[in-house]
Amino acid sequence: MTMVHQEGNAIADGTRAPWRIGTRGSLLALTQAGTVRDALIAAGQPAELVVIKTAGDLSSDPVQTIGVGVFTSALRDELAAGAIDIAVHSYKDLPTAQDPRFTIAAIPPREDPRDALVARDGLVLGELPAGAKIGTSAPRRAAQLRALGLGLDVVPLRGNLDTRLRKVSEGELDAVVVARAGLARIDRLDAVTEALEPVQMLSAPAQGALAVECRSDHAALVEILSGLDDAATRASVVAERSLLAELEAGCTAPIGALAEVVESLDDDGRIVDELSLRACAAAVDGSDVLRASVVGAPADAEQLGRALARELLDMGARELLATEPDDGSPTRAVSSPAPDLPNPSPMENSR
Repeated sequence: MTMVHQEGNAIADGTRAPWRIGTRGSLLALTQAGTVRDALIAAGQPAELVVIKTAGDLSSDPVQTIGVGVFTSALRDELAAGAIDIAVHSYKDLPTAQDPRFTIAAIPPREDPRDALVARDGLVLGELPAGAKIGTSAPRRAAQLRALGLGLDVVPLRGNLDTRLRKVSEGELDAVVVARAGLARIDRLDAVTEALEPVQMLSAPAQGALAVECRSDHAALVEILSGLDDAATRASVVAERSLLAELEAGCTAPIGALAEVVESLDDDGRIVDELSLRACAAAVDGSDVLRASVVGAPADAEQLGRALARELLDMGARELLATEPDDGSPTRAVSSPAPDLPNPSPMENSR
């Protein structure tokens, strides 16, 4: 007899049907969603993966062409329709606008958020000769690479991680820059020739973090998933994403941000946690990069992100982000700053 999945995960014979976790079908996406499935099973919650095709999987066009949220909208459609119970996203791919239908109930511990260089002959970035072809899918990476003034030929790149690495191994490119977290999750850190430090390249807001999402009206599941949440990762991601939201720029904009919860000493010599946030806004052609930083309490993560965004705007980020890239297509200019909003609780959607 076929068992019917019911609200609350209970079925007629008293057992529990698996929670259905929606994911893209790539190796990386399956691996990421698999960590959530395994964590739920370890907590006594049956779970299984459901593969969903997205528009991003069906197109080879650049992400900035096919649209922000291209890898997440199909999962959200299935979640809203009740075809799945949980969606697992690479957090950096989510649009910054809040969707009240959904709650990001958990942000598990983050992988190393740095970008990684994979280059021929084991070269590091400073050893690549002028004119070397280096591939990247992100305007943020392209802008910061050009700003280093190394004379590299930065070329657009799409495809899964294996495809990108193969372009180096087969000699089509001298190097590629990808997220280190992705390589770590598919056990390919052996391919990394250099992990790029933030002083060279700031990562995308929320890079290396997962967003575990469910419907906002499913209180029982929100509570279950909250057990997978990591407070330090959530504070860091909230700060980075709040900066992005305040700039009103999408996930493909040339903006880098990295927040970390670190230990510090207060005026009485007691150990306390502080949230350190660094950010940059760059012209796509690499002609200029604006940098700023702020330190504050993790509980103030959203306010810190928005305050740092306003500092970048005061420095001229709006005009800088409107610079036209080499291909002549304008980047999305940022708009006027948004008003202050309350700091979200762990059970609210992160902006």
